[in-house]
Amino acid sequence: MRRAVIVDLVRSPFIRARSDSVVAGLHPVDLYAQTLSALIERTGVDPALIEDVITGCVLQVGEQSGNIGRQAVLAAGFPESVPAVTLDRKCGSGQQAIDFAAQGIVAGAYDVVIAGGVEMMSLLPMRANRIGRDSEGPLFRQRYPQGLVRQGISAELIAARWQVSRNDMDKFALRSHRLAAEAEDDGLIQRTIVPIRVQNDQHSHIVDRDNGIRRDTDAQKLAALQPSFQNEQMAKRFPEIDWSVTAGNSSQLTDGAGAVLMMEEGTALRLGLTPRAAVTHFAVVGDDPLVMLTGVIPATRRLLGRAGLSINDIDAFEVNEAFASVVLAWLKETGAMLDRCNILGGAIALGHPVGASGVRLMANLVTALELKGGRYGLQTMCESGGLANATLIERM
Repeated sequence: MRRAVIVDLVRSPFIRARSDSVVAGLHPVDLYAQTLSALIERTGVDPALIEDVITGCVLQVGEQSGNIGRQAVLAAGFPESVPAVTLDRKCGSGQQAIDFAAQGIVAGAYDVVIAGGVEMMSLLPMRANRIGRDSEGPLFRQRYPQGLVRQGISAELIAARWQVSRNDMDKFALRSHRLAAEAEDDGLIQRTIVPIRVQNDQHSHIVDRDNGIRRDTDAQKLAALQPSFQNEQMAKRFPEIDWSVTAGNSSQLTDGAGAVLMMEEGTALRLGLTPRAAVTHFAVVGDDPLVMLTGVIPATRRLLGRAGLSINDIDAFEVNEAFASVVLAWLKETGAMLDRCNILGGAIALGHPVGASGVRLMANLVTALELKGGRYGLQTMCESGGLANATLIERM
């Protein structure tokens, strides 16, 4: 039976999405191209062997339009024979790229493939791709006459319905920053990060570290933050909401890119490469599009059922910290142990460039398994519209 293996993973530094950030002026194609080039340089693989580059990108408009995966492949200097495709499964786009790549390998469609993702949220803000148009249509609104809500309201609904307190969320957020800072200090995060050159008319410089980790934050600072999504209309519609989701217990808007070199196991061994993990099982689910972010719960259950494993068989989890309430509700429902979850920090500290986050989670998951000597790792990601992916890996 064919097995899909991860040979290596790299990502750019994750940079807070601001117009004056250290990557301001960098084109997203160049950001992703440099990441792809670094992956090839690090592994020594001939890029002519790559049979496809599958790329996650959510805001496929403006500088990220026109199949950004193909533009980046050419900008990276790969042979013109290397194809590429760009997909959008919202926050799970990078993870879906990994899943599609692995599925293609198992099916015999590929022997060598790159899965990756890119998003520059400082350049293209959320919803920019809707260009002021109706993206739902009358039949959709007929089914949901009251309308759906933004993700912040969904996060509030999860906090209310799973009885997750403001203190719980702030405590979890503080944990994320502290674990990320420790992982950075120990060099664990830097194992995956590759330097990015930013060039403009005035000068060039190298960016080689994340800048989202808040080392100086504490419980008092987090408690002082005001709710981010409080809204009179939503308060009337959902009186159960206590308004406890803040910028401090939510993920950061971020610029970043990442890439994973994946192969059929026998091919990797013939090329003299040492696989780090096998990607073995997949699940994707739809869930309530109003609460929206709870799909990680049924996705995890479906994945474990397919693999014939229990939650206690999993040695490390990566659950995207879109909002603290999402992960805390997932922990309550699944019974997973907190000390196995996001042990190198998560999106609250490291940031969430939506098209690329799946690669960062996978990199942290592989690193966590190697650090702990564990066997199985599970990654899951909530996604806009009531979707979620889950992926199982086995350390090699």
